[in-house]
Amino acid sequence: MTLQEITRSSPARSQLTAGLRDILPLAVGVGVYGLAFGLLAAQAQMDGLQTGVMGTIVFAGSSQIIAVERLVAGAGAGAALLAGLALNLRLLLITASLRDEFAGRPWWQVVLGVHLATDENWALMHAMRARGRRTGYWYLVGGGLGLVAVWVLATVAGASFATAVPEPKALGMDFAFTAAFIAILRSLWSGSAMLLPWIGSIVVVLLAGLLTPLDPTWTLILGGLSGAAIAGVLGSD
Repeated sequence: MTLQEITRSSPARSQLTAGLRDILPLAVGVGVYGLAFGLLAAQAQMDGLQTGVMGTIVFAGSSQIIAVERLVAGAGAGAALLAGLALNLRLLLITASLRDEFAGRPWWQVVLGVHLATDENWALMHAMRARGRRTGYWYLVGGGLGLVAVWVLATVAGASFATAVPEPKALGMDFAFTAAFIAILRSLWSGSAMLLPWIGSIVVVLLAGLLTPLDPTWTLILGGLSGAAIAGVLGSD
């Protein structure tokens, strides 16, 4: 099915627009830490265009933030990339759970769905199903499109604003890293099922930081891997 056929298909179009509409309240929170990421990106000497391109291609808030934070802290590009990937390993579990939605679809729809799958639109899709609504692939994509649009606009706005301010630290913008992580952690919490993976990640990071000479980048990578492993074991039970 081509994109033109999709826009003419009533069920697909209705789910797409429903996903876009329903995601808007959640997109507000995404916009808040998108602004924070834009401020961080400016500290890493990224302009609005570079920030927007990164947000469109990567579209992973927590990964982008930790990667840029590591770059600003002086870590190499490879270490920053690995830290970002480790933090978002949970998305492997999310996309794996979407195999029924992806089954039988052309490759470009699978790629699009994987790219746009986030904690927010994945959880929203299942929440709407629990209420008896018919939601599926195009509902997920509609929510993802809404989120990526808000994310890119917010990050570009933050980066553009920061580059126009001569002394960002004078306005407290150096707190943006902390503020962004607080916002992301709040958005990622989805109940008591998250408790053990989070505790496991925290314990591993603390022990690695206190008992080994590892750079903070690698302790974060270990923490991300351990949290994903615990979540995977719990999910398979």
